Amino acid sequence: MNRALAFKLGAIAILILLLLIPLTMIDGLITERKRYQDGVIDDIARSSSYNQQITGPILVVPYVKTFWQWMTNEKTGERYKEKREERGHLYFLPERFVFETDLTTERRARGIYEALLYHSDSKVSGLFRVPEKLGLGADLDQYLLGTPYLSVGINDIRGIRNDLKLHLNNQILEFAPGSGAPILGDGVHAVLPALEREGGQTLEFAFDLKLQGTEDFSLVPVGRDSRVIMSADWPHPSFFGDFLPTRRQVGDSGFTAEWQTSFFATNLEEILQRCRGGSHCKNLLGSRFGVSFLDPVDQYLKTDRAIKYALLFITLTFATFFLFEILKRLAVHPVQYALVGLALALFYLLLLSLSEHIAFAKAYVLSASACVGLIGFYTSAVLRSWHRGLGFAGLLAALYALLYGLLSAEDYALLMGSLLVFGVLGCTMVLTRKLDWYSVGRNPPRPDEERHER
Repeated sequence: MNRALAFKLGAIAILILLLLIPLTMIDGLITERKRYQDGVIDDIARSSSYNQQITGPILVVPYVKTFWQWMTNEKTGERYKEKREERGHLYFLPERFVFETDLTTERRARGIYEALLYHSDSKVSGLFRVPEKLGLGADLDQYLLGTPYLSVGINDIRGIRNDLKLHLNNQILEFAPGSGAPILGDGVHAVLPALEREGGQTLEFAFDLKLQGTEDFSLVPVGRDSRVIMSADWPHPSFFGDFLPTRRQVGDSGFTAEWQTSFFATNLEEILQRCRGGSHCKNLLGSRFGVSFLDPVDQYLKTDRAIKYALLFITLTFATFFLFEILKRLAVHPVQYALVGLALALFYLLLLSLSEHIAFAKAYVLSASACVGLIGFYTSAVLRSWHRGLGFAGLLAALYALLYGLLSAEDYALLMGSLLVFGVLGCTMVLTRKLDWYSVGRNPPRPDEERHER
């Protein structure tokens, strides 16, 4: 291989590796700014309310179970009966559970950072069917039942925005702070009239619940037959959890979604029976579904995705620059390559700083235009022709457009990237198919000779 060509290719490779240093620093800056944003969101949530998860309502009946247990005297070995007491709670899930909610979103800013909050206006209704003898059968006589209550688990009770009142059959009851149920954690509860010991009662309930929260909204489908209808003014929902909506409609003005589940799908009744000992039951709280209010125009996420293509982008630009050099038999110094590479790296810094103040698309256009204009102006002198400079700038603008396409088409990013690399390789092979590589780098024409040729 020609020594000049080998030196040039080696110098370009070293420059590409050296450009990883500023790119790594910019990537670290993106992470730092993202951390600042997350801190602001967390501060706003701390002063208002965190994400909300609703579990319940569940009918809770405290009890004291009295029973006799055979014991053995350690010294004499004699067996005797000892009276024991066991305290716990009976839990009953609703036969029917209907949850209808309408959510509205708002942005709250602190400096240049914003957090997305939501306000839910929910109507909760359904009914309980208390089983015969409370499901205890012949052991009912061993139980001393306490005052029953309706318990609702709410992840962050600071977000409650209305005076909660429970409509139970023909009565109106007040809710009190605290779920009262160890398995539900934080929440509210309403004390109910005493239940009939023989069971068989039907309790219809309804209440309104207004909540404020951040990031995501979810609930546990506690009913034997659960139906959840959710609508919001947010056009970019991300549904998550154990169940996806059975029906949903997403548009520019918002979304509507509907879920329908049963005991057969959720297995909550069996899970609840395992929780009767009174300990915190993670399986119950984990059987949830809901929606996340994600911001698709997260400038840090998109800038981070853009910088992941930086090495490919710089390599393609240098390859184009090198093609101009060898096809037009020009002498381009490695320092000139380095300056072009630094301009390409500064694109990501411009994109990051501008996207914090204006929309990402506008920030991208401005940053790309500034870099294309600067590099086009510089390469016009390096390549000794305005036409070549404009041609190089046009190719660079096309690369920026393709990069934006890669960022926008997340599902097709790999396919588009593969086609781009294949296309560049194909163009390089076509343009250099008749090139004598052994002659590359020898005796480049002097500027006055080239001007005479033109």
